[in-house]
Amino acid sequence: MKNQVTLLKITAVAMLALTGLCVPVQAQAPLDIRVALVIGNSAYAGAPLLNPANDARAMADTLRGLGFTVVELRDARKEEMNAAIAKVRESLKGKQGVGMLYYAGHGLQLDWRNYMVPVNANLSKASDVVEQTIDISSVIDAFKTAGNRMNILVLDACRDNPFAGTATGKGLAQLDAPPGTFLAYATAPGNVAEDGDVKSGNGLYTQYLLQELKKPTAAIEDVFKRVRLQVRLKSQGRQIPWESTSLEEDFYFTKGKTPGRKGEPLDDAALERESGLWDKTKQLNTVDAFAAYLSQYPGGLYSEIAQAKLDRLQKPLVAPQFKTGDTLANDSSTERFRVGDVYEYRVDASGVSANGVITRRMKVTAIRDDVVEINGGARKLDLLGNTQTVRDHVWRDAQFFPANYQAGKKWVLRAQIDTDARDDTVSLDARIGAREKISVTAGEFEVYRVDISGFGKEGHRYSWTFWMNPNYGMPIKSLVTISNPKGKMRKNEKSELVALNAVRDGR
Repeated sequence: MKNQVTLLKITAVAMLALTGLCVPVQAQAPLDIRVALVIGNSAYAGAPLLNPANDARAMADTLRGLGFTVVELRDARKEEMNAAIAKVRESLKGKQGVGMLYYAGHGLQLDWRNYMVPVNANLSKASDVVEQTIDISSVIDAFKTAGNRMNILVLDACRDNPFAGTATGKGLAQLDAPPGTFLAYATAPGNVAEDGDVKSGNGLYTQYLLQELKKPTAAIEDVFKRVRLQVRLKSQGRQIPWESTSLEEDFYFTKGKTPGRKGEPLDDAALERESGLWDKTKQLNTVDAFAAYLSQYPGGLYSEIAQAKLDRLQKPLVAPQFKTGDTLANDSSTERFRVGDVYEYRVDASGVSANGVITRRMKVTAIRDDVVEINGGARKLDLLGNTQTVRDHVWRDAQFFPANYQAGKKWVLRAQIDTDARDDTVSLDARIGAREKISVTAGEFEVYRVDISGFGKEGHRYSWTFWMNPNYGMPIKSLVTISNPKGKMRKNEKSELVALNAVRDGR
């Protein structure tokens, strides 16, 4: 496109621990309604667990200190669990509050539904599961009936299961978080979690969760990212927690905590500190270095790239078990590029540019040192698909595409854009929307829609939309628009995949 960007240098910045990152006042007022149902089941006949009752006791105490009203059960029977669910539902009904479930104990999956196991369950066949256990969806339904503004479910319920013969898989099943819900598993779907030991007094997952909840700035996403990292390192990759979120607003566990407003740029000193640490981290290129960076900046400027590099240096010993035939199933180990992959696009910029409609062919010609070379090096990407260089454009580890795709995932970018006409600093919000099915010339694809938009300091508005299938490193479809402060369009470019020759699937 003529007279467009001649140098684009983008540094992805996830905004964390900002003074001022905040939700509406009513969402985090000191008297906000917060009710938690905490259940820890240890005393199973013939299959006792060491720590869930301890976990529940410690979690209940911690949540009370964070402003939650807590309904606590230990070693509960089915009727007691049902009664507690009803009690929590009624206490939240009509109050637009925050509802939370924490469960530790035996859990199992049956036909892609997840169940909490009461201590009096006697399971010998699959039909016993529905009759004698508690479907976790019943808690979600109770929260929905109450009309909660936000729901949080934490399931430390994947211990090695003595009732495995009645289940249809190990651990718990993959579940996408319903609207307004944050869902956390102690380990990846289809895997089991460690119960801890006598010395620790808590299960491995809950041990670290309790530590993180007590920190002064306990933002929900950062809490669980740090827990995931610590559990992964402590277990040496045998257990890796999993989260799914569809939250529309931020949440801080700390009582009365008021984070700041979204979209405010980091000050230059903070940006320089994090970029400096990242440079050192990349130079060291070790598990410890990437873990240290992620611990300090769990949602930071390079956190997605750091996670992918960590996973390549220390390959997880467990992998999420997804539904058979799920074309969007992915984690950070998903291979997005192979040498020989060819993507052909129809690019339409006729609304603004004199270039009109053109065809663009992108072939993966080499992959070396975590760099994907396109068309003999004319363009270079990282293994996630983020552009590093193209002609005279240079990006600095930009996180337009994450380590794994999940509906509801959010991050923030900051971009420095230099053009012939101006220099501009841009703050961008990014979010992965729900799954979609789209039809393009190359065929039908299931995709995640990735929306990235924001404003520059001079008032220009920037917007990118990518329709991504995690099995391919480049978009199935994209739309890029830039408009000036008066609303006049400066760039409007639509790209659509017209042909795909992917080495791995024979397309």
